[in-house]
Amino acid sequence: MEPHVIVGKLARPCLCFLSARLPDVRVCTGLSCAGSYRAGRELLLPPPGISGLVTSKQRGSLFLQLFRHGSGMALCSQPARNAPSISNSEGDILFLLDSSGSVSYYEFSKVKEFMWDLVRPFTFGPNDVQTSIIHISTTPTMEFPFDRYLSRGAVQQAIKDTRQLMGDTNTGKALSFAKEKLFSNDAGARPDVPKVLVWVTDGFSSDDISEPMQLLKDMGVTVFIVSTGRGNYLELSAAASQPPEKHLHFVDVDDLPIITKELRDTMLANRLHAVDITSSSFRLTWPQLLSQETGYYTLQYAPTDDLAAKRTTQVSGAHTSLTLSNLAPETTYEVALIPESNVHYFSPQTIRVTTLAGKVLISDSRPHSFQVSWAPTPDSVTSYQVLYGPLRGNSAQLIEVDGTRNSTIVENLAPNTTYLVTVTAIYSSGKEKSLSAKACTQEGECAVPRPEGDMGARDPTQS
Repeated sequence: MEPHVIVGKLARPCLCFLSARLPDVRVCTGLSCAGSYRAGRELLLPPPGISGLVTSKQRGSLFLQLFRHGSGMALCSQPARNAPSISNSEGDILFLLDSSGSVSYYEFSKVKEFMWDLVRPFTFGPNDVQTSIIHISTTPTMEFPFDRYLSRGAVQQAIKDTRQLMGDTNTGKALSFAKEKLFSNDAGARPDVPKVLVWVTDGFSSDDISEPMQLLKDMGVTVFIVSTGRGNYLELSAAASQPPEKHLHFVDVDDLPIITKELRDTMLANRLHAVDITSSSFRLTWPQLLSQETGYYTLQYAPTDDLAAKRTTQVSGAHTSLTLSNLAPETTYEVALIPESNVHYFSPQTIRVTTLAGKVLISDSRPHSFQVSWAPTPDSVTSYQVLYGPLRGNSAQLIEVDGTRNSTIVENLAPNTTYLVTVTAIYSSGKEKSLSAKACTQEGECAVPRPEGDMGARDPTQS
């Protein structure tokens, strides 16, 4: 049963309390944490005599950690540091957890803290990240399947509740077991998402790991190894995915937080993601999985509300990026990267990317005319309607523009006047999207002055 924590008013940012409603446990407010809290730095934990994380929770602006302290409990608090949430990532992450008797209870609890923190920013669910734990022991055991916990809080609580099994360190058996579960519907694994294995080890194994580990990598699994013991560098570097400097870490169990962000960033870098997103384009980047000689990539993309309009393009195995252009603004696209190799199998990677809202740009303003431009034209647009009229007035005029163009000149205007311009895209499906901007003709000061120092096109106010 989880103890009920009694927390009084904190006297300073970092203070521990002996507190719990348990037999023979007293409430005390006089135990200070080892080390002091400073803004932007982590609290030094655990204090002398404190061992074993019981639970961690965030309460408002405080991050609370409850530790065992003799027959009682010690509660340490520090200002919460909210890690940015990571969405738009998809994959099955399997933790291979050394639960054998060669690992002390303290080491096991520190590894659980590391796992808890590693998954903290991820979004979990059937279309996002899923995770599972397999124990390394005499007989490999799955703690929970991939699809059991569909929220960050549930996953983190399941990690906290994980108990050490003891037994032998049969890592080879656990790897063979992992190979089955990573590709098993019964375990909740998904067939077409990236697979990541994170193995935290004290460096020793009672059986051979080379063959089952190679089989996993041949099936497209990315292997990260964190060694908290001495270990054999040659053996572990051969077991980890290449290059080892990105996939193999040697670190003391108390220093695991040091590598958390680096490991998380490397995990994300090993998958497809989008950068340089605009209203009509984005650039896709991915890790170098192939070479010119070993295969090519197929990229498929389509709006999520019109998957039948899927487009396909292919690039050589030497590519690690591609810019998709001529896209519709404010539209979510589903993108799939399919590595085609004659050497190894690589799982397809999929993401969803939403283009930015479109913009109407006003340029080349003159006393009686100005130019109106908008984002490059998607193929699904058949025509544009440009409606314009004085901002202070009831009259308006309409210009029809062919769907292959993305600009037009508006003429016969009054000088020194502010106009409201609305560009409406007419899609082949009958759908319409409109964007508006204010524009000024020259001669004298107008209602919407040009920003100081701006000699080119303006980014007008959007409606």
